[in-house]
Amino acid sequence: AKLHLIPRYMQKITDVPFNIARPTWEYDPDFDVSNHVFELNMEPPGTDGQLLALASRLSEGRLDREKPLWEINVVHGLSGGRSALISKVHHCLVDGVGGVEMLMVVLDVSADLAPPPPPAMPFEPGPLPSRTERFIDALFDNAAERVDRWAELQRGFLDLLEGNLSNAKAVQAGLRRALPYFTVPVAKACFNGKFSGQRQIAVTSYPFEQLRGVRKALCGTVNDVVLAVLSLAMREYLRQHGESVEGREFRVLTPVNLRREDESGTFGNRISMLLVELPVYLSDPEEMLRTIAARTQKLKDEHAADGIEMIARGLMGLPTPLMSALTVLPSPPNNVANMVCTNVPGPMIPLYTVGHRLLEHYALAPLGWEMGAGVAVTSYNQRIYVTLQSDSGLVDDMEVLRELFDGAYRELCRVAGVDMAAAPAMAELGRTAA
Repeated sequence: AKLHLIPRYMQKITDVPFNIARPTWEYDPDFDVSNHVFELNMEPPGTDGQLLALASRLSEGRLDREKPLWEINVVHGLSGGRSALISKVHHCLVDGVGGVEMLMVVLDVSADLAPPPPPAMPFEPGPLPSRTERFIDALFDNAAERVDRWAELQRGFLDLLEGNLSNAKAVQAGLRRALPYFTVPVAKACFNGKFSGQRQIAVTSYPFEQLRGVRKALCGTVNDVVLAVLSLAMREYLRQHGESVEGREFRVLTPVNLRREDESGTFGNRISMLLVELPVYLSDPEEMLRTIAARTQKLKDEHAADGIEMIARGLMGLPTPLMSALTVLPSPPNNVANMVCTNVPGPMIPLYTVGHRLLEHYALAPLGWEMGAGVAVTSYNQRIYVTLQSDSGLVDDMEVLRELFDGAYRELCRVAGVDMAAAPAMAELGRTAA
């Protein structure tokens, strides 16, 4: 009933003849919601462990490129009268922030909210544009893009002439930050390697007020606290796998949202990447947090994310045939980073779908470029939800990492003097709801 509010979910990627321009989004003439929403029944007793195993299997493999790049599995039969939604969406459709905004459209803020008004006109997609039409449209698109890039270049020259060096300084900061990571190879971890394609997932969650308490008592932001927990947990995880942490920096890519206020609600990707070095050689939790907070603050002060995004935007100006040719080449080895850790702010109020309350919300970030383990963090209804994912052909002990994560979190709370017993349990937040 809400598909007309997110029309991109009825569009599929369509290639342009001879790759003279980037692929376009076109309405799927054969769109049928039953090709995207599936119902599954969990075998008794329907434990959370069974659900995680199912989510791991469903996250494997590619989405069908011949239809819009998303699917949702509705899972029945969970213990306690619960059900689950396992959503799989290609990253070209939405990034983390876009995914949260989409969630706010699909779900409701009240259990008894009236259904949305129907579309003004019934959805009747026409046939896909012919190859000739797509070719001609691509010629015009390329011309318009060249005009836009020429205008952007002129604005850059004007800024330089008028003494506005902010963009140039941002690019300089981005290059200064990025280049050393390419010249000094990262120390590979046990999960950095070629993927098997199989996945394993473990999850945990914490009261948001506790993380805020750690931040207030010590320093930094909530994101810095999350990175400190990851650093402490990864220190022990590496040691358990026989890896030295002496003087070691663990490199983590952290996505940064670059949407302006007027870009709220846009799909696609509007993110940049910052590389943060986590000092896993440190054992003191407070020193760990203070070191990470100082490093992330310096990256913000230098606007390094803006500079890296400008560099990436410049690379997007390469001719499309060249970009297409580059995609068929083998990926270069990853000597830059160990892991991606994404932290996306979510709604801090309860959400509902057809009258049923959403109890927990775990994000799942894609794995790539030899980074066979990743962490996805999101907030929802006054809690932080953490998903730990790995390529199980590389490491299959995400439950061990989850235990280390919980232990590191408790230790950081202890050092900060945060009372962990004061937080409401999940049952008090309505876990028994359907």
